[in-house]
Amino acid sequence: MIGIVDYNMGNLASVINAFKKVGANARLESDPSKLLHYDKLILPGVGAFGDAMMHLKSNGMDEAVKAFAASGKPLLGICLGMQLLFESSEEFGETKGLGLIPGKVVAFDEKKFDHPQKVPHMGWNELFKNVGANPRGCPLFEGLPDEFYLYFVHSFHAVCDDTYAIGKTHYGYEFVSAVQNGNIYGIQPHPEKSHENGLKIIENFTKL
Repeated sequence: MIGIVDYNMGNLASVINAFKKVGANARLESDPSKLLHYDKLILPGVGAFGDAMMHLKSNGMDEAVKAFAASGKPLLGICLGMQLLFESSEEFGETKGLGLIPGKVVAFDEKKFDHPQKVPHMGWNELFKNVGANPRGCPLFEGLPDEFYLYFVHSFHAVCDDTYAIGKTHYGYEFVSAVQNGNIYGIQPHPEKSHENGLKIIENFTKL
């Protein structure tokens, strides 16, 4: 059984539908005491980092997610959910995250762009796999080409050591768009909105 963390900060219907399309049994869970009952966990998220952490902390869901991560079972953060895995974010001031992956979340620095781009980064863009410390690839991307398109919507991105990078994307400059720290995975784009490529990632997650 796959649990989807329900903390009022995600496009949950789309995530559930995506799992249904690949034949997986996924269920919303808003009770932190029940997270460890699941075999795998999804941390979705749409909105502001600080609001998301406030919602997670309001009933102890933040500590429950950390406990799940410590259990060794697969955990996947999607979009804002990926960003929450990091130690902190600079969105609307410094806010502490879950601290499950070393690194931080920063705004796109338009001064560094190689040509003018609009922020937020919105629409289809390529993810390059087999990067960082994972030149042989990550099981999350099994069966996908070295470069493939996914759907992005974000104004902030993760900064971390290449040890944790499993995917990168170019928008103005290259940034980390997918991460892994043992059993903990994160992906900045929305696989649930990315048609066949996104469904392949979701299917691969169910097989971890």
